[in-house]
Amino acid sequence: MQVTCVVDDAVQRSSPFWGEHGLAFLIEADGLRVLFDTGQSGTVLQHNLQLLKIEPAELDALAISHGHYDHTGGLPALLTQMRPGTPLYASPELFRGRFSQRDGEIDDVGLSLSHEELAGQMSLVLSAEPQEIITGVWTTGEITERPHPQGSSPYHLMRQGDTLVADTYQDDMALVLRNGDNLMLLCGCCHAGLLNTLAHVERAFEGRIVVVAGGLHLTSASAEELQHIGQVLAAMPGLQRVYPNHCSGEAAFVALTQILGPSVVRACPGGTALAF
Repeated sequence: MQVTCVVDDAVQRSSPFWGEHGLAFLIEADGLRVLFDTGQSGTVLQHNLQLLKIEPAELDALAISHGHYDHTGGLPALLTQMRPGTPLYASPELFRGRFSQRDGEIDDVGLSLSHEELAGQMSLVLSAEPQEIITGVWTTGEITERPHPQGSSPYHLMRQGDTLVADTYQDDMALVLRNGDNLMLLCGCCHAGLLNTLAHVERAFEGRIVVVAGGLHLTSASAEELQHIGQVLAAMPGLQRVYPNHCSGEAAFVALTQILGPSVVRACPGGTALAF
């Protein structure tokens, strides 16, 4: 099983790959390919897939972590190039309207495609329960128990009936990859909260988590919270690597490196495949 970062906020210096505020990962196993999230734009996604020599028609499935534009923005460009009926795995809450309010201005930051538009081209697998996408690659399903802080923003809103309320991030999910008894937790934005997501995976899946990767949404976490998260990760007996991406933040990268040392590694688009 091989995991490659396709889109991220940052790229390596002099890299031919493009970066943008967004995230996408390619998972390859047993000759099958799954794309997890699609970045913010079709332009960057298609450019980077081309450099990886991956045609959209060669993708066997898509998985979407949540509905925000920086994870779904590449979807419209993919639709016309993918095989009709390709399955798309996501939360049933994917199509709920989502917005950001800053300085009195409200912007739509949700999925730009309707249920009908996607269902007309893809086979939608929308479930709050864990779903196996290909052998050894699962969605977490909805993270329902959230006693620890979420990866939230005071600016995020969602549509509830005719009003806008604070986003509960009910649509947020991650992927779990299995290699024997070892598990990789691959996050999109981790709006449900990293510690909540880790606890959910430990309850729902047998095995030990050896890799944590992706967007961990620690940009707004306090120094005390980062210290606590680092200590929790350090206490996990099987953990070997942490690959913070996208919304993890520089402060989190530094704090986790101070606690976990060289096991914290950057994963840039087109770089070395994530060790698993």
